[in-house]
Formats: sequence, structure tokens, C-alpha cells
Amino acid sequence: MQNGIYSYPGTKRVVYGIDMCEALDKEMTHRGAQRVFVLASATLARKTDVVDRLMTSLGSRCAGVFSDIGAHTPRTGVVAAANMAAAARADLLLAVGGGSVTDAAKMVAICLGNGITDPAELDALRVVTKPNGDTVRPSYKAPAIDSVIIPTTLSAGEFSAAAGCTDTRTMRKESYIHPAAIPGTVILDPAVTIHTPEWLWLSTGVRAIDHAVEDLCAINSMPFSDGTSRHALYLLAKGLRRVKADPSDLAARLDCQLGAWMSILGTSAGVSKGASHGIGHVLGGTAGVPHGYTSCVMLPHVLRFNYPVNAQRQGWISDALSRPGEAAAEAVGDLIAELGLPRTLREVGVKHDQLDLIAEHAMLDRLIHSNPRKIDGPVVVRSLLDAAW
Repeated sequence: MQNGIYSYPGTKRVVYGIDMCEALDKEMTHRGAQRVFVLASATLARKTDVVDRLMTSLGSRCAGVFSDIGAHTPRTGVVAAANMAAAARADLLLAVGGGSVTDAAKMVAICLGNGITDPAELDALRVVTKPNGDTVRPSYKAPAIDSVIIPTTLSAGEFSAAAGCTDTRTMRKESYIHPAAIPGTVILDPAVTIHTPEWLWLSTGVRAIDHAVEDLCAINSMPFSDGTSRHALYLLAKGLRRVKADPSDLAARLDCQLGAWMSILGTSAGVSKGASHGIGHVLGGTAGVPHGYTSCVMLPHVLRFNYPVNAQRQGWISDALSRPGEAAAEAVGDLIAELGLPRTLREVGVKHDQLDLIAEHAMLDRLIHSNPRKIDGPVVVRSLLDAAW
């Protein structure tokens, strides 16, 4: 007989299929915020009218804009943004962009709540995992400010209490977790995603597939997220194919966004991820590989590695991808190939002489140690990297 406790995530509102400015105006009325600090991706700020439209919608309520967050959310950019938001006396954060900007919003809120004004001060707040899997999660003050997120990719970090942030001294991507860091409101407007480059949209869609797959296969899976993960896979596979065929298909883009939302409901409630995410964090922070690409390259190989311990659940993945009776690794790999995305480490710029360092760093990621099939050390990680090479 099953037993357990499911904790609902802290997201208060998800607004979907509505123009972002209309949704934002209603959100401002609902909240009464008067000093909104905007975090935006550099591309949106400099090459589109998205940020200008948001600033016009906010009017005098806009307290400032920061659009210099780099890939994988470097500490330096986070703290610079937090210092600006503090000086502006912001009472709400608004983030528009991809996963790095979403993580930045969570990190800025954490910095403001804990008086962080220098990047080195974040050392005291990071999650630390030892090579044997022992993990220390420091306790610290809650974020001092809430966030509204308008995502333009499908990584779904806007529904999570965890933020990834790269220490630029060591080039290691580290985790910061506080239950109150989940943004209060997420606005899913498919029209704003038209500006997202195709490779980024599709690859972060595979990242969302990775969320759903690793939640289904998790060592502490839950019946509620089993259901949302399976439907997420259906929506994402259908939606990504349709967007690939017709980038202007807003209904397909919304299907992708809804699938990404459903893909991470397990994670938000404490379901553990596995080696695809754990290695992916290191490929991002250490080797500069975009998040979506890490899943394209690693997920099929991790599925093959884990098959001996979760074959039945991998069958659910194949069913959701309309490939019943076939290996999940093949079903996922074929979808990635159909979308025209990379499938090897070489294709995403990883150097062969980086593999040992990546394997060593991976053992310091907490998710390696919650993989369904035990990973005993860097040698096992290196075998997965070699398979993906």
C-alpha cells in the first residue's frame, strides 16, 4: 500500500493564455505594488519591444530595470541586480526571460532578505554536497520580496524553490534553496515567446521533458506528480513538434508552456531528480553548455543506465510519447533528433579533456546521489559522459 505526504508548491497564481501586459496590470491591482524592479534578458531588452511594453504598462510603478544577467546566473550579476533593487526600494520583482533570469529573480530576493551585498557572501547560503552524498542546506532568512515571472523558455524554474547560481571563481553552478523563494505569480503568455530562438525554445522543451521523466523515475515519486508528469510528456511532445513545423502556432506554444508547468510539479513538492539533472548542472556551470542542451545530450544515456531498476516506469514514458512497448531511451532520443537538436557532448562544445573534471564536480551535486541507480563515484559518471561523447 502506498503512503506519503504531498506538499503543494508555494505558487499562488498561474495566469495563462492572456496578454502579458493585461495580466500584469491585473496583478498590480491585486497586489498594490508601487515600486517594481524589472529583471530582463539582454536580448529582450535590446532587440525587442517586450521590456518597453512592460515599462509602459507599469508606468510610474517601474523602479528600475536590470538586463545584464549572464548565462547560468553568475553571482556577480545577481548581487549587482540586488544592490540596484535595494537602492530603488523595490517592493516587487518582475522577471521576463529564460531560466537564467528566473533564477536571478529568486537569487535577488534571497540576497535582499539576507543583506547580501558582495558575491563572496553567498558562500554561507549555498547548498554543499560532499562526494559521498552528504548534503548541508544552510538555514537563512526568507526572501524579503516576492516575484512575478513571465518566462520565455520552457525550463520551468519559475515553479521551483531552488535557484542555480554560478560561482565565477570556481565556475561551479551551485544550488540555493528556500521554500519561500518560489515566485508568487507566473504569467504564461505564448505570444511573448515568439522572440525566443528556435533552438532555445525546443531545447528547453527537452529540459522540461527531462523534468517529467526524472520525476516519474524518482526514488521518491508521488502519485499526483506521476499523473502530471505523464500528461506533461504528452503536451510537450505534441507541442514541440507543432512549433517546429510552424513557429507562429500560439496554441502549440501554450501547450508547451502548460506541459512545462506540469513537468515540474513533482520537483516543487520534493520529488528528487537524478543523474541527467546532476550532470547537467555541471555541464552548464563548468563547461558552459546551455541547460536545454544538457538534457538533449544526457537524458537518453541516463535512461539506459537506470533501466535495470525502473523498467516499468520507463514504460510509462514510452506510452506518454506514443511509443508503447519501445525503450524510453529510444523514444526520447528519437524525439530529440526529430527536433533537430544536438545529441553528443562534442556537438555542444565540451572538450574531451574536460570529462574527468566534469565527472569529479558531478559527485558534488546533490542530484547525482538521488539517482535511481546508485552512482558510486566519478568513474561511473565518466562512463555516462563517454557514452554521450
